[in-house]
This record gives sequence, C-alpha cells and structure tokens, in this order.
Amino acid sequence: MERINHTSRVSEFILLGLSSRPEHQMPLFVVFLTVYLVTLTGNLLIILAIHSDSRLQTPMYFFLSFLSFTDICFTTTIVPKMLMNFLSEKKTISYSGCLTQMYFLYALGNTDSCLLAVMAFDRYVAICDPFHYVTTMSHHCCVLLVAFSCSFPHFHSLLHTLLLNLLIFCDANVIHHFLCDLSPLLKLSCSSTFVNEIVLMIEGSIVLVTPFLCIVFSYARIFITVLKIPSASGKCKAFSTCGSHLTVVTLFYGSIFYVYLQPLSTYTVKDHMATIVYTVLSSMLNPFIYSLRNKDLKQGLRKLMVLSSYFFFL
Repeated sequence: MERINHTSRVSEFILLGLSSRPEHQMPLFVVFLTVYLVTLTGNLLIILAIHSDSRLQTPMYFFLSFLSFTDICFTTTIVPKMLMNFLSEKKTISYSGCLTQMYFLYALGNTDSCLLAVMAFDRYVAICDPFHYVTTMSHHCCVLLVAFSCSFPHFHSLLHTLLLNLLIFCDANVIHHFLCDLSPLLKLSCSSTFVNEIVLMIEGSIVLVTPFLCIVFSYARIFITVLKIPSASGKCKAFSTCGSHLTVVTLFYGSIFYVYLQPLSTYTVKDHMATIVYTVLSSMLNPFIYSLRNKDLKQGLRKLMVLSSYFFFL
C-alpha cells in the first residue's frame, strides 16, 4: 500500500466564499459589514438596557443578555474573516486559524442552542408553575444554568477539533465555503474520516437535538397549560410571552437542521444560505425580535437612549 507523505500536509486553506466573481466582492463586503455593525449595535444595546434598568433584572432578561453576548462573539468568529476575504485576492486561512474558527463556531453555536433551551425552561416554569417560579428560577439556579450552557459546548467542540487535527490533508486545500466547517473539511482529508463521521453522527446529533427536544417538551407543556386558561385575554398574554422566543427558535433550528441533519456526501454549496441564516442573520435579528413586542424591553431601550443623549450633550 502506498504510504501517505506526511510532509505534504497543507499549511493553509483557501476559502472560496460566497462568490468568486470580482464584481461581487465589494457589494458583499458592504452588505456583511452593515449586517455585522447592526448585529454588534443591536445586541450591545440589549445588554446595556437589561443591566441599566432595574425592572429588567429577571431570569428571562438575564438569559437574554447572555444570548446577546454569545451572538456578538458568534458573529465575530465568522464575519471579520469574511470581510477580509472580500477585499483580498488571496482568500486564505492558516491551518491553525481554520481549526480555531471551527472550534469557536461549534462552541458558540451550541451555547446559543443551550441558552435557547434554558429560556424555554424559564417560560415553562413561569407559565406552568408560577407559584414556585421565584424559588425554582433563583439567581443561583440561573447562574448554574448559564454556566453549564457556556461550558458544556466547549467540550463538544474540543472533541471534534482534536479528531479533525488527527486527519491528514495532502494536496486539496480549497474549501467551498465562507468558513471552516466540519463537513467540507472532512471532504478534503486524504486519510480515513470514518471515526470523525461516526462521532459526528452520534455525539453531534445528540448535542444538537437534545436542547431542541427540551424546547419542544417545554412548549408542549406550555401549550397544554395555556389551553386550560378560561379567558381569551389570559391565553393571548401567555402566548405573547413566548412568541418572540418561538420565532428565534424556528429561525435558528430551521436553518441549522437543514445544514447538519443530512449525510456528509450531500453537503453542497446550496447550504451556504442556510448557514448564513443561523451564523449571521439570526444574531442580527434576535434583538429586533425580542424587543419588537416586549414593552418592558422597549422602555428599557428608551431609558438607555435618553441617558446616552443626556451624557452626550453634557
């Protein structure tokens, strides 16, 4: 059997991005720069509004502030490199840089997933067991839930990054994507990816689907409880507290399931749009979705704007 030459291992990858046409690069740069700035501004305003308004010091907004912070970090892992590549003829990323981006892509993406599950549990307790809400969702419990949501995904990400680092990449180094994702990288390897694919299929699916099942279970119980409320106004009020979260969950999981719950061999360029939705667009839209129908958060944002204007004109 012919031995693989380890000295030919690639030192960098080429990210083809969203388009290879030169005339598309500047328009794409402007679009994604705008999206990135809106994402940073919107999520930062949510964090500042929550921490500056005493009325927003509740578990729901506590989780939302961490979701906004994670969205900022998640987008920053991806978009700045995209923007650099739009303006560069040599769209390369180093081997270590590629693995680092993939690590944070999975760590922060799954942190988002866990936080969405925690927020669904918070709504479940608030609607289905309101008399024990204060004791169940104590500050200590909220901190533990956030700590788990932010730490556990790093073990999942580290596992796949270490397994990928064991593979050999010989000559092929062109990634048909705008980021370093696991599926297109496995396609480039000239060594066996059997273990990687098995772990991805079993462990990866469990990590991805488990938070979603927790959300489904929480909302199934919420739906049953709300249907038992006699007044129509009471039902509308209960559903209104969940509408924003359900919209975010649908946007996030709809796109992420489309990308990852399919065989590795079927992964194609058409999945780019779905990847953009859960990596870039959802992080930008979350602040608008949560603040659009939330009176308390709107008031908190207005208060923050008034304070900012006051200090600006001092």
